[in-house]
Amino acid sequence: MKKEDLLKLEGMSEQLAEKVAELSKEELKEYIPKTRFNEVNEAKKNAEKLLKEHDEKLEALKEDNADNEELKKQIETLQEENTKMAKAHEDELKALKVSAAVESALTKNGAKNTIAVKALLDLKDAELLEDGSIKGLADQIKKLKEEEDTSFLFNVSDGQTKLKGSSPANKGSKITGEITKEQFRRMGYKERTELFNTNKELYDSLTERNE
Repeated sequence: MKKEDLLKLEGMSEQLAEKVAELSKEELKEYIPKTRFNEVNEAKKNAEKLLKEHDEKLEALKEDNADNEELKKQIETLQEENTKMAKAHEDELKALKVSAAVESALTKNGAKNTIAVKALLDLKDAELLEDGSIKGLADQIKKLKEEEDTSFLFNVSDGQTKLKGSSPANKGSKITGEITKEQFRRMGYKERTELFNTNKELYDSLTERNE
């Protein structure tokens, strides 16, 4: 995702846009569509079957030629290559599973742009759990949703306006508490209108501070 596109997101700062854009470049290099996931998954199953058959044949051949040292070395080399190939398939499949799990979790949490948010996650040593989720991912997402600099990357659930140090603006109630100049600056037109209608005194105070 380009820096110019990121800056169009409400609340996005110049510094964060640069960071996300740079991380997104690396993220896109590793992105593989679902069709590729299915291909790799099927290829892995076939490869495992073939490798098992090859290993059995190579092992039998090695036993039948126990006195032929040169042939034994060649067989052992082939067995090592088979092991490396199996590991490569396993690593690629894991990467695809991690990507799918992250995509699902971000979508459920209302991420506005999954690629941009994913770039901010630490997935270097991602550990897949038995239920298909990633260990510690929920905590990372929760932190991003709560941090003032990144919360705008997520949609607010239930149509509520969530502000640090204030209560949700429900019908018939006023937004109360202290709202900082930075928080007011990040508010969109709809949120500012709601604040004006529910707590004009606070709105006027913040407007004066921003003049």
